Amino acid sequence: MRYPIVIHPNKKLYEPSTPVEAITPALLKLLDDLHETMLAHDGVGIAAPQVGKNIQVALVEVEEGDLFELINPQVLSAKGREIDVEGCLSIPHVFGTVARPDEIIVRYYDREGEEMEVEAYGYLARAILHEIDHLQGKLFIDQMIEQIPEEELENYMEEKEND
Repeated sequence: MRYPIVIHPNKKLYEPSTPVEAITPALLKLLDDLHETMLAHDGVGIAAPQVGKNIQVALVEVEEGDLFELINPQVLSAKGREIDVEGCLSIPHVFGTVARPDEIIVRYYDREGEEMEVEAYGYLARAILHEIDHLQGKLFIDQMIEQIPEEELENYMEEKEND
């Protein structure tokens, strides 16, 4: 099932999420539905608050077939700093630069309830941190350094690639 995306400035996006207490059939269905919703909207990540569910669940898939289902994620370490462009399914047509650590270690639970850790770098680290921010009621626009107009986004990305 595809969920409608909660759109900014909906106040629900600013509410911290509650931890997941148990892996249930309803939670497993939510994980599947979040993935379907994310793909339908051409996203690389989605958090439960973006579909109106106030629980600590987020998905990230920056490379097809490499899906991270993050239940109750916690950042254990974060190093470095990189400025790059971000966008968000809940804030359509808005893009801007955000500084984030470029090397992280995150502990989370998977759909089987197993405790996992992921060491992520670069774009994957950025995507995971963006989704964890959603679980804490934080949005990228509140950390944005510079807004990039949508019509200039492609040129901006090409220039950055050539740096």
